[in-house]
Amino acid sequence: MAYNKTNNEAPELIEKVVYLNRVSKTVKGGRVMKFSALVVVGDGKGTVGYGLGKAAEVSEAILKGIADAKKNMVKVSLDGDTIPHEALGIFGAGTVLLKPAPAGTGVIAGGAVRAVMDAVGIKNVYSKCLRSNNPQNVVKATMAGLMSLRSPEQVAAIRGKSVEEIL
Repeated sequence: MAYNKTNNEAPELIEKVVYLNRVSKTVKGGRVMKFSALVVVGDGKGTVGYGLGKAAEVSEAILKGIADAKKNMVKVSLDGDTIPHEALGIFGAGTVLLKPAPAGTGVIAGGAVRAVMDAVGIKNVYSKCLRSNNPQNVVKATMAGLMSLRSPEQVAAIRGKSVEEIL
């Protein structure tokens, strides 16, 4: 049975390695080196996910991270190329403040937050990492902030009102 790949082609995904870490375990024969890779995957249209891959080689760790990120993808509410409202994402000691920005501002963000914003397709946003700057906690806090975003249509549906009444 022939499988036609052109019809069932997956959408082009943006894959970004946020952080690579080399860890070592001391055993009787010496040190054993392993790698962990924090990866963010998105379609540039409002869907994003992150994953952590661990392996003995860097390339294997990145591939495992990409596979994990694809499993954990979520849809984010956007307002054009920015976010609909201010949001605060918290995970562990990591806290990330996200603010919408006018067109032409660009992504004002640090490394870990910038990778998530590029993958999700946000072009204009202000952000500030508060407290921890650990890449894993910052990525998870950014994702928590993005998942807390609600569009005016979603808020109107929850409240049982029209969009005009909300705005």
